[in-house]
Amino acid sequence: MWPVSALTLGGGGLGQLWGPTTREECVATVRAAVDAGISLLDLAPLYGNGESEQVVGEAFAGKLPAGLRVTTKCLLGNTAPGKVEAKLRASLEQSLRDLRLERVDLFFLHSNLGPDGYTHPGETNPLRAPTPWSTFTDTVRPLLVKLVNEGLIGAWGMSAIGVPSTLLQAFNDDLQPAVAQCITNPLDSPGALRMYEEPARPRDLIRAANDRGIGVLGIRAVQAGALTDAFDRNIPEESADMADYHRVAGFRALARELGQTPADLAHRYALSMPGIATVVLGIKNRDELNACLAAEAAGPLAPELIERIDASVRS
Repeated sequence: MWPVSALTLGGGGLGQLWGPTTREECVATVRAAVDAGISLLDLAPLYGNGESEQVVGEAFAGKLPAGLRVTTKCLLGNTAPGKVEAKLRASLEQSLRDLRLERVDLFFLHSNLGPDGYTHPGETNPLRAPTPWSTFTDTVRPLLVKLVNEGLIGAWGMSAIGVPSTLLQAFNDDLQPAVAQCITNPLDSPGALRMYEEPARPRDLIRAANDRGIGVLGIRAVQAGALTDAFDRNIPEESADMADYHRVAGFRALARELGQTPADLAHRYALSMPGIATVVLGIKNRDELNACLAAEAAGPLAPELIERIDASVRS
C-alpha cells in the first residue's frame, strides 16, 4: 500500500477523543484533508464508539476517491483464543458497515502485546489487558492472514504500544506485520498508553521496523496534547499525560522564541524523524488541519534545531 502521503488523518479527533467538535465539521475536515493530498485515513471503532468511521462513511458514501486508503483496528485485550475469530470478524464487519465499504487496506491489532502471563500492576480495565504472545502467534496472526486471503483486508499491522521487548520479538519473527504504529515525539513518551514497567523504546522499535521492511506510522506527535499550549479536554493532574505537559515548559518556550506554536513544532519534529513513512494527525477541525499542512510545507527541521528541542525536553 506504500507510498502514502507524509501526513495521515487520524480518527481520534474525528471521534471527538481530542476535544469537542461536530459531525458536520469532521466530515468537512475529512474531505478537505483528501483534497489537500492526504491519502491515508487511520480509523478505529474505539474512536468515539464508531464515530470516526461513520464520519468517513458519510463523507464519501462508500465511494472513496482514487488513491485514498483506509485502516481500521480491533481491540482484543486478553480475549480467550477460542473467541478471537468471532471478535475480530464482528469488529471488522461493523467497521465495514460504518465505512460503507467492502474491504479496508489495513487492519490493526489495537491491543497491547505482552508475554504470556503478563499483567501491569494496578491495571483493572480488561480492555487494557495485553494480548498474550501465544494468543498472538497461534491464533491472531493466522486469522489476520486468513482475512487478507479472503480479500476483506489488504494487509495487517500492529499498534506498537505494548511491552517493547515483546514488540521487538514480533517485528523480528518470520510472520511479521506489514505496518506498525510507533510513538513519534521528542519525549519518546507514550504517556497514558504505557502499560509496562520496562523502559519505553520507540526509536528502537522504529529502527527494528525499518530493518525488517515494516512500514511505520508515527503516532502521538503531540503526545495526547502534552506538546501543545494547553489540553483541549479535562486531564487528571495525576495522569502521565499531564506529567509530560509539565515536563515540556522549555519546549513551549523554545516554540515561542521561534514564532511557532508548540503543536506545529512538534509535528515538524515528527516529520523530521528518520524512518517514519507518515505521521498520524490527531486533529478535529479544518483549522487544525491547515496548521498541520503548513507545518509539513515548512519542511524538515535543521539538525541543530532538533538538538535544541531534544535538550529542551531533557531539562
